[in-house]
Amino acid sequence: MKKIYLHPLPIRIWHWANAFLIIMLILTGIHLRVPDITSFPQYSFTVALHKYLGYVLTASFLFWLFYYLFTKGMAKHYILNARDFKGIPKQALYYLYTYFAKGRSPFTPTPDAKFNPLQKLAYSSVMLLLMPVIIITGILFSDILFFFRYIDMIGGLRILDAIHVITGYCFVLYLIVHIYMSSLGKGIATYVKSMITGYAEEPDDENKP
Repeated sequence: MKKIYLHPLPIRIWHWANAFLIIMLILTGIHLRVPDITSFPQYSFTVALHKYLGYVLTASFLFWLFYYLFTKGMAKHYILNARDFKGIPKQALYYLYTYFAKGRSPFTPTPDAKFNPLQKLAYSSVMLLLMPVIIITGILFSDILFFFRYIDMIGGLRILDAIHVITGYCFVLYLIVHIYMSSLGKGIATYVKSMITGYAEEPDDENKP
């Protein structure tokens, strides 16, 4: 086995901080929708907590965005290219069948290409589509009177609420899938370990079938 350094320290810190933020926003968001099934102390406290966690999430997103733009990693790690599109069927087959048949993944991560085509598709959809939507709608909700003109432009509070909540549901679904997919390494905690240490373990080239 050989070790490949995939995840720099700033990204590892960002990953776990961002995960905590998203989980807390989901929990506080559930409380705002269904107060009776959660144990937050007061509704007004939860409103404020959800709001300020949203501001921190905005800062987290901006850090991620500028980090990858500054290090020129956006195109390499998040934007799909022609080769990625060709590799999607094989990668999907691996997740649906080959993995359970103890086969090898068709994708080997490298420092210049650490995500397979389906990971790229999932992560770019979350970070470049869902994240901006949840942040922008959350900011509009943070001061309805101040942003009323913009809220009215998109159809009013009901439309804003629907967009924000549906995007929140997408994050819940993504989190469930992400946790499951993180268990599909050589061991159940292999990918989690790599996001802690920064190193991924891959078979040596000579061991390839």
